[in-house]
Amino acid sequence: MTTRRNILQIGTAASLIPLSLQAYSQSKQEKIWPSQPLKIIVPFPPGGSSDAIARIIANSLGEKLKAVVIVENRTGANGSVGAGVVAASTDAHTILLSDMGAVALAHVINKDLPYKATDLQGVTMLAYSPHMLVATPSLPANNLQELVALSKRRKINVASSGTGAPTHLAMAEIAMETGMQWTHVPYRGGAQSIADTAAGVTDVVMNGMLATLPLVNAGRLKVIGISKRTRMAMVANMPTIAEQGLPTFESGTYQGVAVASSNMPKAMVEKLNAALISVIRAPEVRARLTQAGAEVMTTTPQETSQFLIAERKRWSGVIARAGKNIEGTT
Repeated sequence: MTTRRNILQIGTAASLIPLSLQAYSQSKQEKIWPSQPLKIIVPFPPGGSSDAIARIIANSLGEKLKAVVIVENRTGANGSVGAGVVAASTDAHTILLSDMGAVALAHVINKDLPYKATDLQGVTMLAYSPHMLVATPSLPANNLQELVALSKRRKINVASSGTGAPTHLAMAEIAMETGMQWTHVPYRGGAQSIADTAAGVTDVVMNGMLATLPLVNAGRLKVIGISKRTRMAMVANMPTIAEQGLPTFESGTYQGVAVASSNMPKAMVEKLNAALISVIRAPEVRARLTQAGAEVMTTTPQETSQFLIAERKRWSGVIARAGKNIEGTT
């Protein structure tokens, strides 16, 4: 005879079956992930810092995850186009490798983007390279003081990787602190901005060291200053911006990875975090980055998200102070 207690026990057990199957399915998915090619979206053109790091790590990451890793450049709107692609992705096999522009600063500049900052979650930081303030070789200014003085006698065009990019905001802060007169010339990425400055199309460019140092070493650009508070051993002859009158100034290109938060379970994020940290810390990868002027910088997913929040707060203050002069003063 079936009692009421028996019926309740049977009903409870039956109600748990879908949950058990769901947990089993998710566990199985996590074990085989990635089950298809992993696509790294770089939201800038080839040749910039984000693109360089993506291509340095792609093969090793593929070996670590036992998967094919594809790097795809999806450019536009200072990285927001590529970030939007990842935010709208419907699978757990599309990730973003970008600087802070697309994942931390875009919403500070543009309130009408089709994705929210919270649509992307942090995985890990990968590397940091200081910004280099460099000029076309023919510009009659060889340090920050001379550049500021020159800007008050003639128009100075300053290139950056895009409106709202970390390089743009760093230049805006320098201009505010020194009284430099400048006109901002935004590009769709760092590669073309440094190429045009080397060619004399623009006068000055602020860009990450990873992509800029090769042109400096080739004599195609000259250094005005590096955005670290202390000199770097590998370029000890190059002055910092801090020692030229802005003692607390420091900025840089922080490269990190973010994924669409609603489409990648925590276990997969942790697996990707571990794989990326293992790859970026490998001696041969670290040596390549160090030689190019970048420092390995890794974080947990939680630390990455907290860092993005802190960066958004810092540069929101710079934008508020700059006001209408955020795009230049001449």
